[in-house]
Amino acid sequence: MGRAAAPGGGSGGASLWLPWLGLCFWAAGAAAARGTDNSEVLPESIPSAPGTLPHFIEEPDDAYIIKSNPIALRCKARPAMQIFFKCNGEWVHQNEHVSEESLDESSGLKVREVFINVTRQQVEDFHGPEDYWCQCVAWSHLGTSKSRKASVRIAYLRKNFEQDPQGREVPIEGMIVLHCRPPEGVPAAEVEWLKNEEPIDSEQDENIDTRADHNLIIRQARLSDSGNYTCMAANIVAKRRSLSATVVVYVDGSWEVWSEWSVCSPECEHLRIRECTAPAPRNGGKFCEGLSQESENCTDGLCILGIESASDIALYSGLGAAVVAVAVLVIGVTLYRRSQSDYGVDVIDSSALTGNSLLLNSAMQPDLTVSRTYSGPICLQDPLDKELMTESSLFNPLSDIKVKVQSSFMVSLGVSERAEYHGKNHSRTFPHGNNHSFSTMHPRNKMPYIQNLSSLPTRTELRTTGVFGHLGGRLVMPNTGVSLLIPHGAIPEENSWEIYMSINQGEPSLQSDGSEVLLSPEVTCGPPDMIVTTPFALTIPHCADVSSEHWNIHLKKRTQQGKWEEVMSVEDESTSCYCLLDPFACHVLLDSFGTYALTGEPITDCAVKQLKVAVFGCMSCNSLDYNLRVYCVDNTPCAFQEVVSDERHQGGQLLEEPKLLHFKGNTFSLQISVLDIPPFLWRIKPFTACQEVPFSRVWCSNRQPLHCAFSLERYTPTTTQLSCKICIRQLKGHEQILQVQTSILESEREAITFFAQEDSTFPAQTGPKAFKIPYSIRQRICATFDTPNAKGKDWQMLAQKNSINRNLSYFATQSSPSAVILNLWEARHQHDGDLDSLACALEEIGRTHTKLSNISESQLDEADFNYSRQNGL
Repeated sequence: MGRAAAPGGGSGGASLWLPWLGLCFWAAGAAAARGTDNSEVLPESIPSAPGTLPHFIEEPDDAYIIKSNPIALRCKARPAMQIFFKCNGEWVHQNEHVSEESLDESSGLKVREVFINVTRQQVEDFHGPEDYWCQCVAWSHLGTSKSRKASVRIAYLRKNFEQDPQGREVPIEGMIVLHCRPPEGVPAAEVEWLKNEEPIDSEQDENIDTRADHNLIIRQARLSDSGNYTCMAANIVAKRRSLSATVVVYVDGSWEVWSEWSVCSPECEHLRIRECTAPAPRNGGKFCEGLSQESENCTDGLCILGIESASDIALYSGLGAAVVAVAVLVIGVTLYRRSQSDYGVDVIDSSALTGNSLLLNSAMQPDLTVSRTYSGPICLQDPLDKELMTESSLFNPLSDIKVKVQSSFMVSLGVSERAEYHGKNHSRTFPHGNNHSFSTMHPRNKMPYIQNLSSLPTRTELRTTGVFGHLGGRLVMPNTGVSLLIPHGAIPEENSWEIYMSINQGEPSLQSDGSEVLLSPEVTCGPPDMIVTTPFALTIPHCADVSSEHWNIHLKKRTQQGKWEEVMSVEDESTSCYCLLDPFACHVLLDSFGTYALTGEPITDCAVKQLKVAVFGCMSCNSLDYNLRVYCVDNTPCAFQEVVSDERHQGGQLLEEPKLLHFKGNTFSLQISVLDIPPFLWRIKPFTACQEVPFSRVWCSNRQPLHCAFSLERYTPTTTQLSCKICIRQLKGHEQILQVQTSILESEREAITFFAQEDSTFPAQTGPKAFKIPYSIRQRICATFDTPNAKGKDWQMLAQKNSINRNLSYFATQSSPSAVILNLWEARHQHDGDLDSLACALEEIGRTHTKLSNISESQLDEADFNYSRQNGL
């Protein structure tokens, strides 16, 4: 659309408009002078009431251009000889005006109305300091009148919200505030809130306010307020939906008042109980704290059982006789053992202790030439439930008796966890006076413990033990990634120790400070007062995506007072311990037992925790329903093993091989959704198709396994196959898809393996078989590299070739730096045992030219340290 110059603003404008106006006035005057019939046409161009300024009946309004559609601006004034538009200070060409003229019957004045069109191209081509504007100018005999300025803008609405609402977990009667900042748009978007796809009317619910800066405020949360909330933004161009935010209103449990005390039992105890139902926890609320039952003595400690009948007298008489008979038998056995012992210690068959015959493995022949002597109680543990057996006091009555056990006899009882000894025929004894170093068993009131055992959701810890001596060995917690390497010679000769290792599976005792997060399980090894002559290696898995640019990782230890203190940062220089951080585990060289854990402090938002995501499924009590449970746990084997254990108790089945999700510390939440459900066969229950987990819940997920449940329903019982996708993604982050393709019938399911084969080994290995490097070869390497060399080919070169490049001052303080380096190599290669790589490293240094894997058994100095060919030697 062409634009002419404004009158007075340039010669073109004056020459176009002013002569035309003069011509109108001249024509009117001439017609009046002549007195001709032209007076009849004068009212068409001259107002009937000269001397009146134009008055605008309609002025142009602000307008928005939608897509490519032009808009029309209009003006109407009276009396008006002419009306023209001026846009952005320039006159609109006469040809672009559409004019209409009419007569106002009440006043007899002429009314003139004018239209123009404005296109998108005109607005886009304008680059002024303000918006595109247009204004009307109307003429009469006395002068001109101007209308208001009307702005013309291009309407739009961007796709992305400036702030999406975030999911919340709030206690009942707490305040819920969901923030929403709609996308940028012209005109500004209006906001509407949906709950479970239904509009929210704040006028109908005084508890809800949606007027404050587009935010949704629920003053006092109710259980009915749980659901998926969506922010809707709309203007004249389009509508936009935000990401849905899941709000969970939970109820923490509270204890009812105690019940009345029960009647006094024959054991002179009574008890009282209380239940967690006032209210019961709901929607993930905390379970009640404290005990659910109490028992106490009901006779103030003076418990006398009366003898009321002759039958009672007979009963107690029989019991007395049995006690006397047992005492005589024990004395006789003791005298017999002393007369038969060649070692000056007592010999006891397990049948004398338990009343059962010894069940030996028929395929295992006992080594009668090797003996082991122990002083103090031996803790026997049932491999099916070690925690419960530690509560037993099986050997407490005989704690002062010395027990001699053959090595094969120990294996059959599970004491040494199939520990094997090869060496000279000399006895091993525990240090005298150190009986408290065992995991000794203390008698407790067993009845409350056994009654509450079934209500515990998981064990508080995983635990394994083994007996180790001077030859050293390896203690492994199967399927957890946790292991302990006791080097050869770490325990003095003539000594043996029962060493234990456990993983805390309850609430972590290490409470994170600020941005610090727990990256590993809490691992305990003991006994705590055991002294080693050379550092042992503890391997702890972690879930950090290792990068010194994004993480500051620390090793921490729990003190005897229960507090946690920092041992060192993995990047620090220290002579007290050494940390070697691999992609999935940290290998720590230590000289004292205790409880250890790894923590991390993110340096940037790019710090990543590795999460393992998996989906399990099981039928519900309703034959038409099927439940999917999606887990997101720290990528440590022990965390996933806890999930597998829980699912096994619930009858769950792993439906897809677990995958790895990289979760950034950028404060964005996690979304889990079910996609591609077959229509007409399955349907998902309302409000569960997409669930959102707040960032903090995922980032600090080491307290409890994080999972979301989805409930699906079959239309008919004949549907037995289920296929769908599970999408797990972090907003503005990584995404993983789990493909579910399974039969809901247990008989047709295919088992999915999820633990490596090498983890399914026995927990304890002792002696040479626990190590990958033969002992004689190890001695040669140490003797060669511990000696300083002018050419630099000493233990420092050995460390460098094994990718140990920092904190070398730690090895310099050791009596044999090479031995400690090889211990670290053993800890790192417990599964692959890659001797070829070690041999290549030695060849590069120039000290050896023969691969260790090709060394025959005849080349070894000591036959006692022969290896089996199954280890590749």
